[in-house]
Amino acid sequence: MSGSYETLLVEEGPESITITLNRPSSQNAIDTAMLNELNAVLDKTLKDPRCRLIVLAGQPGVFCTGMDFNELSAATQKPVSAAVGQGQGAGLYMSTIKRLTLEPRLIVSIVDGRAMAGGIGLVAASDWVIATPRSQFSLSEALWGLLPAMVAPYLIRRVGFQTAFRMTLTTLPISAQEAWTAHLVDEVSEHPLDNLRRLWLRVSKLETATVKNVKAYFREMWLISEQMEELAVAETNRLAADPVVIRNITDYIEFQKFPWDEK
Repeated sequence: MSGSYETLLVEEGPESITITLNRPSSQNAIDTAMLNELNAVLDKTLKDPRCRLIVLAGQPGVFCTGMDFNELSAATQKPVSAAVGQGQGAGLYMSTIKRLTLEPRLIVSIVDGRAMAGGIGLVAASDWVIATPRSQFSLSEALWGLLPAMVAPYLIRRVGFQTAFRMTLTTLPISAQEAWTAHLVDEVSEHPLDNLRRLWLRVSKLETATVKNVKAYFREMWLISEQMEELAVAETNRLAADPVVIRNITDYIEFQKFPWDEK
C-alpha cells in the first residue's frame, strides 16, 4: 500500500492503516486533493485482505477545520461561487463520508484538538471516536451564511436532532466531555492509542464480512438515503452560489474580514 501523498501521511501496520491528515499550514482544511487521496487509500485497503482497521488522525492540536476556503478563492482563477459549489467538491465530500460509514473495516477517528465544520463529518461518519480532553467540536458554517448540510444527516445519526440543531444554530464549540455526553465521541482519553488497542482486542474478533453486514444493515434502518444525500449536496451548492455567501468568503480570503466586522 506504498505511495506518496501531498495531503496525507499513511502508515501501515500488520492489520491496520493509519491515515493522518497532513495540511498543517492550512489547519488540516479539506481540499479536493485530500478527498481524492483519501479515497485512493481506501481503494487500496479494499485490495488488501490483511487490513481490517483504518485510523483517521490529525495534527497535534487540530484534527480538521472543514473545507479549505483558499481552494475556493481567486487563486484558481474562478469565481468563488463556481469553486465552492459548482464543481465536484460537494459531491465528492458527500460520497466520501458515506463511504466511511459503509467501509468493510473498522473506522476509528482519533481527535486531538479542533474538529470543525466538514471535519465533524469525518468524525460523525466514523465507527468509533476517541478524543483527547483538549479537543473541541464546532459547526461554524452558519457564520458565513452556509449550512452543514452534508454533515447533518450523519451528525444527527450520532447525536440526535436537537444537539445537531443547536451546534448548527449557535456555532458554539463543545468540549470533548460534552461531545462524549452527546455520543459524538465514544471515549475521552489522555492516551488514545491505549484505548484503541483495547478496542481492537475485541473488535478484531469480527470477520470483515460481518463488519460490512453490520454497516449495511444499520444504514437501511436509519433515515439516510441517496435522495437525502443528493438534497444535501444541492443545498450546499445553492448556498455557495448566494451573493452574500460569496462576499463573506471573498472578504475573508482577501482581507481577513469576518462577516460581522463593521462594513
